[in-house]
Amino acid sequence: MESLKSTFLSSTTYLLPSFTLPKPPSKPPRLRIRSSVRPDPFSLSDGNPTKPKPKSKNPKNPLSDDNARRIIKKKAQYLSALRRNQGPRAMTPKWIKRTPEQMVKYLEDERNGELYGKHVVAAIKAVRAMGERKEGEVDVRRVMGSFVGKLSFRDMCVVLKEQRNWRQVRDFFAWMKLQLSYRPSVIVYTIVLRAYGQVGKIKLTEQTFLEILEVGCEPDEVACGTMLCTYARWGRHKAMQSFYSAVQERGITLSTAVYNFMLSSLQKKSLHEKVIDLWRQLVDKGVAPDRFTYTVVIHSLVKGGLCEEAFKAFDEMKKLEFVPEEATYSLLISSHTKDGKWQDALNLYEDMRSRGIVPSNYTCASLLTLYYKNEDYSQALSLFTEMERNKIAVDEVIYGLLIRIYGKLGLYEDAQRTFEEIDQLGLLSDEKTYLAMAQVHLNSGNAKRALDIIEMMKSRDIWFSRFAYIVSLQCYVMSENLDAAEVTFQALAKTGLPDSGSCNDMLRLYIKLNLTGRAKKFIVQIREDQVAFDEELYRTVVRIYCKEGMLEDIGQLTKEMVTNDSYKDNKFIQTFFKAICGEPLRHQKVKGNVASNQLDSC
Repeated sequence: MESLKSTFLSSTTYLLPSFTLPKPPSKPPRLRIRSSVRPDPFSLSDGNPTKPKPKSKNPKNPLSDDNARRIIKKKAQYLSALRRNQGPRAMTPKWIKRTPEQMVKYLEDERNGELYGKHVVAAIKAVRAMGERKEGEVDVRRVMGSFVGKLSFRDMCVVLKEQRNWRQVRDFFAWMKLQLSYRPSVIVYTIVLRAYGQVGKIKLTEQTFLEILEVGCEPDEVACGTMLCTYARWGRHKAMQSFYSAVQERGITLSTAVYNFMLSSLQKKSLHEKVIDLWRQLVDKGVAPDRFTYTVVIHSLVKGGLCEEAFKAFDEMKKLEFVPEEATYSLLISSHTKDGKWQDALNLYEDMRSRGIVPSNYTCASLLTLYYKNEDYSQALSLFTEMERNKIAVDEVIYGLLIRIYGKLGLYEDAQRTFEEIDQLGLLSDEKTYLAMAQVHLNSGNAKRALDIIEMMKSRDIWFSRFAYIVSLQCYVMSENLDAAEVTFQALAKTGLPDSGSCNDMLRLYIKLNLTGRAKKFIVQIREDQVAFDEELYRTVVRIYCKEGMLEDIGQLTKEMVTNDSYKDNKFIQTFFKAICGEPLRHQKVKGNVASNQLDSC
């Protein structure tokens, strides 16, 4: 009964029976409508300073453990993306799972999110500060005295790797070898090799590699690859090839990156045969080439004249789903264009465009040359329009081709306008562009404008090539300027044996000016100089000989032409020879009439 006298029970004896009271009817809430001439404090970015933002009705709870983990994961994702964007040497920590013991060690290092501990960072800064003084003024033992016994072997490797000067690497490595925690390893020697190789210290690199062998370490593919990359970087190709032979004897398989380094170095020196040999060794070793390997090798194969093998490598590259670079397409298109395989070149161009690759101006120049040779001028002009649409830079070569195309189409004013545009843009520097414009004027029969272009070349000190003298001679012949034509022909003769076309131009000028005597002397001169005659020059000389009645000279010249293998199938020369050589009268008369008719028609 005493237990029933608890405070809990005594407090309930006075409670009345519970019953529900009816609730009064709820009144609808009154809506308060407020108007204000002042702006909404939250409508603008600056807000309203007189009326600050009220406290939130739903304040955020303090961060729980789940929220903290969410923030840590978000930061880890951010740092991961940051590492990818900065490259492989980004100084951002890697977020990894750690055991409790590893976490304790991490906290003892006091990294605070840094990649290395404070003592490692301090050691890196101390060694780097040595580079601010002159060599010999600082003692690495005194600088590193406070770090003795504090750095593990891995920490010392980190400090060594983070140095930027080869002298700091040399001095710290010497101190490092005196520490109790140091042990010879090919890893630390590879770090030293890379530091020396990047600045071209070949002798120190070779001494370090010999030291690897002396301490009993076996060089691995990374150390050997570092040596080969050093030789390749600084153009020591003989040493590179001898070291490569030694590596092959040890049976060490190199990585694709090392082969790429060697191939690129050999190609830069135009050693295409050695590039091809190294490529074949790479294939025999079973090393998987990448996109860069194919790009370098295809270039060397084309330059070495092995076009079929180059296209085979190109097909293999596409089968491995490597997208060829624009330069590779451009080189192969140019090769097809030079070989006259125009349809193959166009197929390559279509393949390139289907992959979304924008052609360069060099590729467009090759295609314009192809269209120009095929006389497909509509395609050439459409390609030029496409270049303008894709904002491809148009250089002087392309402008020169456009001038030639306009000339072929008879659009002489458009050609002249394009030439003036090149001059205004400051791109006019190549003699080929000047000569293309001069030839357009010659084709239009305007010798004066053509001579103006030649005079412009002379006034701007443009170097005259053999072709420039040939075009200049054509201009003077058309304008009937005998003195200038003879001077130009003499200048042309100094560059080498005159061509048959220039000799024919001089003879036509002599005939036009009724200077038969000079024409005969000129013929004697070019025959003494053993100028190679073509059919046009032969016709002109025979016409002069016929007018002068020089039958013996005609027979002698004709026999010389017949004995030339190039004219064995020439109907005109063979017919003329049979007519001169005294065949039966009827046959000779027929052949003679045929020859005379053809001679009169030329």
